[in-house]
Amino acid sequence: MKLNDLIKSYNWLSIELTLIQLYPDQETMIDDYRNVFEKLTFLVPEENEMSIVLTEYDSYPDDESEVGTYVDVSGRKTNETQNSMTDSYAIEFVPWEKWLGMDLAPETIEKFSDLEIVAHCLYEMTFIGYSDEEISEQFESINERVDEYKNLTKEEKEEKTISLDELQKLLNKKGRS
Repeated sequence: MKLNDLIKSYNWLSIELTLIQLYPDQETMIDDYRNVFEKLTFLVPEENEMSIVLTEYDSYPDDESEVGTYVDVSGRKTNETQNSMTDSYAIEFVPWEKWLGMDLAPETIEKFSDLEIVAHCLYEMTFIGYSDEEISEQFESINERVDEYKNLTKEEKEEKTISLDELQKLLNKKGRS
């Protein structure tokens, strides 16, 4: 089953109710989601070698006083064997036509309802923006920054970057203030 099959199988009202239930903080943006949903119903799906995988995680694995979960939406190449995180791909920058052409991973269909799958996918698809153009611009901007970094001299790179350990120390220091 492909995401497009689910999009075409349900009306907006069902999706809206599920989306608000799963992401209550997004209620003010519901018209943007409706516009995206309607746009998706007219797009032609493109075949894709990725499948959509939804995985539920504990929100606060290190803090037992906090309770909650979140759902990660990622892609997995369909022609590769499953291997934990190495086969998990971020897909928020993938064009919507390709999303529509993606199969749904068997474990996703097993663990989530159709409406939950559509709602979680809509949330992920619009994480960067509510139009393909907006998402493309953001992706292009990131690529430009990467190119700028690649063109820095070794000295400039050392001057403008810090290690992960240094970043963690900085964040811990600010958290204590």
